[in-house]
Amino acid sequence: MFSGAYTALVTPFKNGAIDEAAYRRLIDFQIDNGVSGIVPTGSTGEAATLDQEEHLRVIEIAVSQAKGRCRVIAGTGSNSTREAIELSVGAAKLSVDAVLLASPYYNKPTPEGIYRHFKAVSEATDVPIMLYNVPSRTASEIDVETCVRLVRECRNVVSIKEAGGNCDRVSALRNALPPEFTILSGDDSLTIPFMAVGAVGVVSVASNIIPRQVSEMVESFLTGHIHEAKDLHLRWYAIFKDLFIESNPIPVKAALHAMGMIEAEYRLPLCEMRTGNLDRLKRTLAAAKLI
Repeated sequence: MFSGAYTALVTPFKNGAIDEAAYRRLIDFQIDNGVSGIVPTGSTGEAATLDQEEHLRVIEIAVSQAKGRCRVIAGTGSNSTREAIELSVGAAKLSVDAVLLASPYYNKPTPEGIYRHFKAVSEATDVPIMLYNVPSRTASEIDVETCVRLVRECRNVVSIKEAGGNCDRVSALRNALPPEFTILSGDDSLTIPFMAVGAVGVVSVASNIIPRQVSEMVESFLTGHIHEAKDLHLRWYAIFKDLFIESNPIPVKAALHAMGMIEAEYRLPLCEMRTGNLDRLKRTLAAAKLI
């Protein structure tokens, strides 16, 4: 159901509030440069520090600004199953194309608890669900057996964003799950390696700043132009890596600010980049002729 390049959007802030004007411009920038879809209110969108009203407002802006020109997959994950249900139901009412749900963080549930969490959300809404495996943030993994169980028993569990950093896991998922279930990379630097073993795209941080380039890389691979995809991967590899020299989304928001697109504003506990890392990031952006 989902393939191509999807941008994990930042949430611009200005004077402590959502900068709606900058956000709408960012969405148009993505669509004008050919992304398959946008993903508001994920970890890149600092969803953890949005209250529920803000969370749904950011999704509402994304849907209204996209105007059907690309898909919108709303992040609705939470470590509280009740809250994940409320956000997912709310997002469905706003006519999103799907919701993205990370494995519950901090609680460290067992595989059975993870299964029941996703099953409860699936039963509460018909909206398609993209699972999100990101153990570096959640301290738990959606194991392959749990994915198989969910796909078998929940008809709206249709995809996974895989940010476990492991090609072996992508191979295992691809072998265990039906072909219509899609796997998307959750790490820009691993998109092409993951696609080589069965992924069909990426939920990208880098495409906040280089949407056309990431889209072209993914499309090249999907259309069989493997060498071109590899060359694009290597060309933008320094960007992929330097956007993670500090916790995401700190570097990508700094990059967007350097490009004149948003304010360099975060919500605590996130804060501005350290000077040395910011200088390194700006050198990489300048070398790529982005600033």
